[in-house]
Amino acid sequence: MKPSNKKTGLSTKCVHSGEIANEHGSPHTPIYNSTTFTFDTTKDLLDVVDGHKAGSLYTRYGLNPSITSLEAKLAELEDTEASLVFSSGMAAEAALFLALGRRGVICIGDAYGGTLELLNVQLRSLNIPVHFLLGSELKKLEELLQTGVEMVFFETPTNPTIEIFDIKTIAEITHKHGALLAIDNTFATPVNQKPIHLGADIVVHSATKYLGGHSDITAGVVMGSKKHIGEIWAWRKNLGQMLAPETASLLSRSIKSLVLRVKHQNESALRIATEIEKHPKIKRVLYPGLPSFAGHELAKKQMSGFGGMITIEVNGDYGQTVKVADNLKIFRIAPSLGSAESLCTQPVTTTHHGLTEEELNRRGITPSMIRLSVGFEEAEDLISDLEQALANI
Repeated sequence: MKPSNKKTGLSTKCVHSGEIANEHGSPHTPIYNSTTFTFDTTKDLLDVVDGHKAGSLYTRYGLNPSITSLEAKLAELEDTEASLVFSSGMAAEAALFLALGRRGVICIGDAYGGTLELLNVQLRSLNIPVHFLLGSELKKLEELLQTGVEMVFFETPTNPTIEIFDIKTIAEITHKHGALLAIDNTFATPVNQKPIHLGADIVVHSATKYLGGHSDITAGVVMGSKKHIGEIWAWRKNLGQMLAPETASLLSRSIKSLVLRVKHQNESALRIATEIEKHPKIKRVLYPGLPSFAGHELAKKQMSGFGGMITIEVNGDYGQTVKVADNLKIFRIAPSLGSAESLCTQPVTTTHHGLTEEELNRRGITPSMIRLSVGFEEAEDLISDLEQALANI
């Protein structure tokens, strides 16, 4: 069932959009783990092959009910015309850049370390122009766009410094020069932010994180217009980046609880950030919901919630920061985020481990930073866990 009213609430879309009813009355789309689908006649086959009729054909192409039903659901979440799912968030980004960014990509601000490596190493090895701008260098954006760059890309909030960028303003500048704006909305989720409504052309997610939400799937998704998604589709097909039907079904299951999960994580994260900011052994807390945060006013303007990600900077050196991470009991050390369990990681040891010291300094990523992903536990328990870990340095 797909809600016919575009004003249907997000929670309703999460539960019902894209689901395919069957003769047995299942409330969710069954798992179709078939690699291929059969036809009664050659004409029936060609109608699907040539795109004259929607239908299932071959799973590597994405023409499988478990996959297409999920993609219909995901498109509804970001209010886009279409979406494509991938075997990982990095697969989604690679196909996006190769399909729509071959004349050049501008990456603004911090990003996941894998994304930075993809842009800096793999894309440049293909002679694709790539430019990196810090948030403090946005005055150079128009100059770079005048070189014919095809795409502007950024995260907001960013990983790991939680920097907030003005999507609407950057979209206007980008479109003035005929380029596309792609936003990684992984940290915010569709619950807290709708980049398409602010002028973005394309939205990408690591669905491994909040969309999956249970540390049990690896997936990615790109959402946008039918035109742009159509251009990306062939790259996904021929690079073999398809999501397995079983994983698609798990992701569809997880999305049904997305709003409930994220709203709880928003609430807990704000309480934790507010409390831990007062701690004498904390140098600073980076969280959009704090009045002390540099991007607080912008976050209030373009976000409906502040998310479950917090970056704290310990008032100590690398060794003391490692000790804090190692002493945590409820927060578990892991390089992922957005899950039921609360996780922590030092960016210099995981997500941004491959960056040079010079580049880390340039981006303001310090050895004293710990990135916290707030899970489903009681906020008071997580605050106590942080306090006892800090007490031991």
